[in-house]
Amino acid sequence: MNNKPLTFIFFGIVGSGKGTQVELLEKYLKENKISDDVFSSSIGSEYRRIVESKSYTGRLIETTMTKGHLQPDFLTISLFTNILVSSMEENTTFIADGFARTVSQAEAFEAIIKFYNRESVHVVYIELDKEEAKKRMILRGRADDNEEGIARRFDEYVNNVIPAMNYFKDKAGYTMHVINGKQSIESVHADIIKSLNF
Repeated sequence: MNNKPLTFIFFGIVGSGKGTQVELLEKYLKENKISDDVFSSSIGSEYRRIVESKSYTGRLIETTMTKGHLQPDFLTISLFTNILVSSMEENTTFIADGFARTVSQAEAFEAIIKFYNRESVHVVYIELDKEEAKKRMILRGRADDNEEGIARRFDEYVNNVIPAMNYFKDKAGYTMHVINGKQSIESVHADIIKSLNF
């Protein structure tokens, strides 16, 4: 058993299958005994859980979500931090999904990584073109997957998420893995494992 904790951060346009690939990687790491303590954080799931609570905060989040805007940095950073505070142990292998989505969040992520004494981070970018992503999102049929919401989310992705990812490029301790997301789920997973080279 390799108890060395690993750290991953996933990027990809909405509809690129990030969540699915995070689940597959988590399963792979556990089944192959690469790490005995693995957890992933999905900021999107956290936001949906708050929306379902029907609280005032939930209603405000839902309005932002429906319009296709990113949620405010302070809220996303605090949610992400809370997840880590309750789940992170010294030997925890950690997979971040849906964070960082702005440069401010990328800076916060870097500070978090330093605090937790992590020296190496794998940045996994699932590359997918806009047309294919749109097709997948319409098939998925979430409430916020309407024409206006989709268009706005693409804009947010280009203006905020790509710069957040680029923040980690060429940074010491951060290794980029660019994966072709237009393939089958199985092929994307296989390429991720191959690129990570366990």
